[in-house]
Amino acid sequence: MVLQQRIDQMVRTHNGVIDNPSRSAMIQVAIDQREVLVTPTGALATWNPANATGRSPDDTYIVEHLESTHMVDWTSPNNHRMSPEVFDQLLAKALAALATQERLYVVDRTIGARSSYALNTRVLTNRALTALFADTMFRPLNDGKNEGVFSQEGCTVVVVPTNAIDLSEFSQSLRMIKGAVSPIVIAMDMDRRVCLVIGTAYAGTVKKMLFTVMNYLLPEKNILPLHASAMESEDGRVTVLLGLSGTGKTTLSSDPRRLIIGDDELGWSSEGVANFEYGCYAKLVGLDKTREPAIHNAVFSPRSVLENGCIIENAMMYPDGTFDLFDQRLTENSRTAYPLSFLPKVKEGAVGGHPKTIIFLTADAFGVLPPIARLTPAQAVLWFLMGYTSKLAGTEVGVKEPATTFSRFFGQPFMPRNPQDYTKLMSEYLERYKTPVYLVNTGWSGGPYGVGKRMDINLTRAIVDAAVDGKLEAVRCEEDKRFHVMVPTSCPGVDSKVLQPRQTWSDPKAFDETADALAKKFWQYFEKNFSASITDPAIVECCPGK
Repeated sequence: MVLQQRIDQMVRTHNGVIDNPSRSAMIQVAIDQREVLVTPTGALATWNPANATGRSPDDTYIVEHLESTHMVDWTSPNNHRMSPEVFDQLLAKALAALATQERLYVVDRTIGARSSYALNTRVLTNRALTALFADTMFRPLNDGKNEGVFSQEGCTVVVVPTNAIDLSEFSQSLRMIKGAVSPIVIAMDMDRRVCLVIGTAYAGTVKKMLFTVMNYLLPEKNILPLHASAMESEDGRVTVLLGLSGTGKTTLSSDPRRLIIGDDELGWSSEGVANFEYGCYAKLVGLDKTREPAIHNAVFSPRSVLENGCIIENAMMYPDGTFDLFDQRLTENSRTAYPLSFLPKVKEGAVGGHPKTIIFLTADAFGVLPPIARLTPAQAVLWFLMGYTSKLAGTEVGVKEPATTFSRFFGQPFMPRNPQDYTKLMSEYLERYKTPVYLVNTGWSGGPYGVGKRMDINLTRAIVDAAVDGKLEAVRCEEDKRFHVMVPTSCPGVDSKVLQPRQTWSDPKAFDETADALAKKFWQYFEKNFSASITDPAIVECCPGK
């Protein structure tokens, strides 16, 4: 019996199935089941166990099939193999566990705002809050129709977030922690379009799982998936911002001057760009209502609880219902999920034309990258491939301080295919649409983490505005010989001294030593991971440390 038939049979025979409940019904059940606390503003607060406050990439697997194994880059540290036999056994355990539950929720949604490549998705779970999250983050079905490239290829996600399932028999197949099998399994069978989550209630797991599925499927359709946000100016100019979690995608795309298209996951096709999602999943730590009013108001504006449904995950809340968003004792990764429509300026339809500006966001904890640099097409492909940033605390379990990371395409854990599948499309699209690309550092200035200071959000906004409005296109640039990027000599509204990071350090010698060390890491990483597959000399010569 094929996997989908097993799932369908279990659903048909279960007496407590709630099929596509209304949003208000999911909110009410989550309250009644004490999965959440209602806050004074009508939002829903929840807290997860310590091992479920972030993604768990070491517990994430891709099912390996002989017919498609060549399509996955198994050298990527996040692509862990799982056999179809083990996946089938795990799914059987998950379905058996769900069969014992009083209620099951079925939520049918779509991933992708363009009907030409939308992927219909079914989420099956025993937790009302997981169902509400899926309803918030994923798009409504297109009137029940899907006439695109995936019209015959839906995807089913089975989620058993908190119920204990004995996984001890899988000690040869799953990750071990101190001699015991990890209680978390996040597995994707791309060929059979079935995904499985066991043992974690972290909401972002389901979201990122489906993003990974889209990133696997789309390149074959000549569509470039991007870990990015997008916004549109009044004159129709579209800007795309790529970056890892914590680099500022959501904050910068929630701009009062522009319409937001999407804040995290996009596709770029011959039709333009399109949001995959229907909601936002934003970091809450450090959220300041004076600096980020759009996000703050979306989450904390008072609404009746059944009209609200904003999920506040793992934030510090006091007995009177107030939050301290600067208190990180619970986790550095408190999050909120809310409908995109709760923001003041949203692009109807969540689609836009081809980007007029692309911005790569990096949070450089070394404090040696300029706040903005213009990239040639070859430089853009190189930085897209390398995806340098400093992984910020909280986005993954166990990360306590910023750590240097190279995350290809600014989203390595979610980009499972071979690197050439993504770089080829990026090169083609940049050439076809002549889109200028900028590198923007939202990290540290004046010294490394612990010495310097994080870039002020208002400074970053001024820099982004200048790039988006085309004010830097005619500005003279000087090449940074170490990092091979083009640094503008001036930027409207920005002190020119800030544009040269070496001038912001009190010890120039220390700057040079730190910058040289980082550049060396670039070249070492490139040689180890890409020297065999990326042979274009124009791209190779752009690598820092070369």
